[in-house]
Amino acid sequence: MQVVKEYVQRWYESGLDPDEYICHRKDGNIVEIEETTTGKRRTVLTFCTNDVLGLTQNESVKQAAIDAILHYGTSNSSTSVLSGRIDLHRQLETEISQFKHLPHTQLFLNAWMAMQALMDAFCHLAIPVPEFEHTRETLILTDVLNHGCIVTAIANAGTRSGKLFGHSPRVRVRAYRHCDMEDFARKLQRHARPDDRILVVSDAVFSMDGDVVPLLKMIDILSHYPGSTLVMDEAHASGALGSTGRGIYEHFGIKPDYAIERGINPLIMTTFSKFGASVGAAISSHIPELIPLLNVSPTSIGTCSLAPPLTAAALQSLRVVQENPELVQRLQENTQYLRERLAEQGFEAIGETNVVPILLPEGISPKEFARELMELGIWASAIWFIAKPRIRTTVTATHTREEMDALVSAMVTVRDRLCKTTISA
Repeated sequence: MQVVKEYVQRWYESGLDPDEYICHRKDGNIVEIEETTTGKRRTVLTFCTNDVLGLTQNESVKQAAIDAILHYGTSNSSTSVLSGRIDLHRQLETEISQFKHLPHTQLFLNAWMAMQALMDAFCHLAIPVPEFEHTRETLILTDVLNHGCIVTAIANAGTRSGKLFGHSPRVRVRAYRHCDMEDFARKLQRHARPDDRILVVSDAVFSMDGDVVPLLKMIDILSHYPGSTLVMDEAHASGALGSTGRGIYEHFGIKPDYAIERGINPLIMTTFSKFGASVGAAISSHIPELIPLLNVSPTSIGTCSLAPPLTAAALQSLRVVQENPELVQRLQENTQYLRERLAEQGFEAIGETNVVPILLPEGISPKEFARELMELGIWASAIWFIAKPRIRTTVTATHTREEMDALVSAMVTVRDRLCKTTISA
């Protein structure tokens, strides 16, 4: 433990630890928070929430969660395949399938578990079956900027989770440059073998850069590899992309059938922590046989099913989105407005979605920038541990233009102050 103590001390001394806050109260985009190190409380305007449609405080969503507790209790206290499956699970899976235009869906506690379950189900066929020999290797291609849940899952894809040593065929993982379809095509041509089972995994919207996967080009390339499987992680796309918030396929004016018709198996992972006012994840497919494999994966059979209030909140959120497409339109209008206002003031906001990463001038610490914003009543996320340090803001459908103007004004004030200090130094 002495090594751990020394390491953490050096970590803190190097300024690599994040600033942490405890939330005491929420009222729309106004939150009361406490600094964990000092205990100081303050009320601020937040631009670091992922509640993109504002549904965590929607009255019907809150009531649905309350009603579920009264009907089922707070927990299912069992795995789905034993006694933990409730009718709310079936309803949510059915309505996600309809929303995403893929007929079969399986729920999970979170995206990390969903992705690992997919690796077990796809690469290892989950469990051994007498007289069935699984002999085909899997080739996985992944964008270098994919989310941590994808990175962790493919890093562990070589053996079935829960087993130290596997007996399945080899899993080979190759990364391609971020959204670079020429490199993607080269990697496929170089590494794909005739008998490979090809699995391509990508974020639909990239959480640190706010940009969108070039889905149509990817499908065009994969059409030359019939039977390949394409996984879209729509954590930041659901409720945000497309005219009705259905995600990446609607954003490009197509449905998953477009990929199916070209010989590709489309899978979509939906998560509920952004648009769904809850937590949890789901994988949808047009292949019914995938679902039982996902259901008996270690990340499903080894833990409790999604709790009733969380399931109910996600289900009601999904219904609210479908009944109120103007929420999605307002989110997209707010995104455009903030990005235009930032550009007018000379900020480089990369990407194109409601995830708005703002690159900072060279030599300016994102942590210091965020602390200065906090003094002006604005809460935004400092990102300093990647190649291009930035302030990461997220726009919601509930932000007003006055609130977005306040963010831009504070950004200008802090930039001018810190740039002047840097020059003086």
